Amino acid sequence: MLKQTPLNARHREANAKLVDFSGWEMPIHYGSQIEEHHIVRTDAGMFDVSHMLPVDLKGEGARDFLRRLVANNVDKLQSTGKALYTCMLHEGGGVVDDLIVYFLNESWFRLVVNAGCADKDIAWMETQRDRLAPGLALTPRRDLAMIAVQGPKAAEKLWQAMPGTRDLAAPLKPFNAVVVGDMFIARTGYTGEDGFEIMLPAKAAPFFWQALLEAGVKPCGLGARDTLRLEAGMNLYSQDMDASTTPLESGLAWTVDLKSERDFIGKDALLRLPRNRQLVGLKLLDRGVLRGHQKVLTSQGEGEITSGSFAPTLNASIALARVPAGVNLGDTVEVEIRDKRLRALVVKYPFVRNGKALV
Repeated sequence: MLKQTPLNARHREANAKLVDFSGWEMPIHYGSQIEEHHIVRTDAGMFDVSHMLPVDLKGEGARDFLRRLVANNVDKLQSTGKALYTCMLHEGGGVVDDLIVYFLNESWFRLVVNAGCADKDIAWMETQRDRLAPGLALTPRRDLAMIAVQGPKAAEKLWQAMPGTRDLAAPLKPFNAVVVGDMFIARTGYTGEDGFEIMLPAKAAPFFWQALLEAGVKPCGLGARDTLRLEAGMNLYSQDMDASTTPLESGLAWTVDLKSERDFIGKDALLRLPRNRQLVGLKLLDRGVLRGHQKVLTSQGEGEITSGSFAPTLNASIALARVPAGVNLGDTVEVEIRDKRLRALVVKYPFVRNGKALV
């Protein structure tokens, strides 16, 4: 039986199309995925992301443990509420999961992991905790719901829905969070637009959802979330990276700290492995639609699309693709689509940011 978020009844009332997503019954759209995509680019939309899992790490030595656990350097987290995007690696350098780490105090960090990886992530973290820092407490927070409000008017409509949060949350810069009563408000997102991800008690989620509706925030499904994140050049676990790929070949070198003397799980492998693959953006020049697993033919050898779709903001088909390291921006490659070879231009991503086309 599929798991349900605290907002499942709300989705059904809105006649959402519900699908199985990583074992959760989730809305893919509420009528038009394209319209939902444009709402987020031009106004404000909200997503139920309660299938994702917050995990509280508490105890003395929490920072030292995270120094070993993740590839990015948690010493960057010095102010309360500051967030850090990072990958958690296995010893071979492959990605166990990508996640966000929030710093609350030296004895309390909050991690948010992906729905499809939650069980294995907890098992992995517990194994490493037992080995490196057995005194720490790891607590999955399934008692919390999570709602993302995204778009250029997200802040304006969030304050309208929850005016009591404005004074504390309005000053937040991107990748910062604040605790307001029972709510945890972070200025983060997965769309390339301004916005917030709000964690709150599960029982309060339907009331908050209704307040957002009354403020004019439109419900959006996971279909629009995927085209938005692709336009924003953001990786999706199990497509653009996984346990068989390293962050260095997944466009995530910026999340890996190899300069400091700090050791972390997977560092030795990253230093040792050849860097012969890279993640690039593609924009299709011919008619068609780019999709995951399509073969990419380049002058340097073969590659593969990891994520591809029609991009509503650009009115074009785009993709992320893992190709040989010698492929350069501006190169023209070919993509095998059914029995045809279609031309695509290698471009720098993100493709869209803050509503503006960049390619």
